[in-house]
Amino acid sequence: MISIIVPLYNEENNVQALHKKLKMELEQLSQPYEILFVDDGSTDQTFEKTKNLRPLKTIRLKKNFGQTSAMDSGFAAATGDIIVTMDGDLQNDPADIQSLIQKLNEGYDVVSGWRVDRHDSWGRRILSRCANWLTWKVTGLYLHDHACAIKAYKRDIFKGVHLYGEMHVFLPAYLYGRGAKIAEIPVKHHERPSGLSKHSFLKAVLDLSDLLTVRFLSRHMNRPLLFFGGGSIAMGGLGILSAIVATLLKVLKVRNYGQTPLPILTVFFLIIGFLLFMMGFLAELILRVYFESQNKTPYLVDQVIENK
Repeated sequence: MISIIVPLYNEENNVQALHKKLKMELEQLSQPYEILFVDDGSTDQTFEKTKNLRPLKTIRLKKNFGQTSAMDSGFAAATGDIIVTMDGDLQNDPADIQSLIQKLNEGYDVVSGWRVDRHDSWGRRILSRCANWLTWKVTGLYLHDHACAIKAYKRDIFKGVHLYGEMHVFLPAYLYGRGAKIAEIPVKHHERPSGLSKHSFLKAVLDLSDLLTVRFLSRHMNRPLLFFGGGSIAMGGLGILSAIVATLLKVLKVRNYGQTPLPILTVFFLIIGFLLFMMGFLAELILRVYFESQNKTPYLVDQVIENK
């Protein structure tokens, strides 16, 4: 079973054409499939225009929670062993789904699209290049196009995974940190036929915090005390070093304790080191509670309509 997940926000002019193209391409694959449209609190007629489309499962969120929450609700509702995600603005080409699945069947867990010939503004392309480079340096995963929406995943790789913030952009990098095998193939990219882009420079800046979150979750999620403990040891070492230097200056009668800022720095570094250690300890306790508690999501589903 192949599950196609498409987050939608104010795409009333594109949703019917997208469904038609998806249905045409998927019927050529000779495999069972399902199409899931997630209406992320659209304020136009997007949801109404999905009601008569078949086959289609439509998930409507209570309000605009963001693309990551929309995708997470789609992952939760999908039943296929292969999951394909794409944007709802007709810039991704459904014809690329077959190539993504073929590459996935070569033994990869995630196959990401690479928009070689992008139909975006030069400013957005430059911003994307910078973001790709930064994501590579932070996470260790090199992709030409991390932000490309069309991707294919094996369902098994999502076990225990929930998405928050804007993590959908860095999902391959996060899964890579969990041991997933990642591949990238060129895909088509079309100009947006109608509607407005939901991306902006401010959104790209805010994504940086999620990139750091992905770095922490993929590298230090299991033992956060090791992450904070390293900073604690470093601060403690600086505090001890400051104390030693201050003492030597006193013994050598170069400077008294009150004549240098070293005693203040000693206390400062030791306090910061202690706080970092306690943060790591509390993070360990919170992590235990998280793993042992019931899974919850940061969004509410309003309606689920399935047309067969």
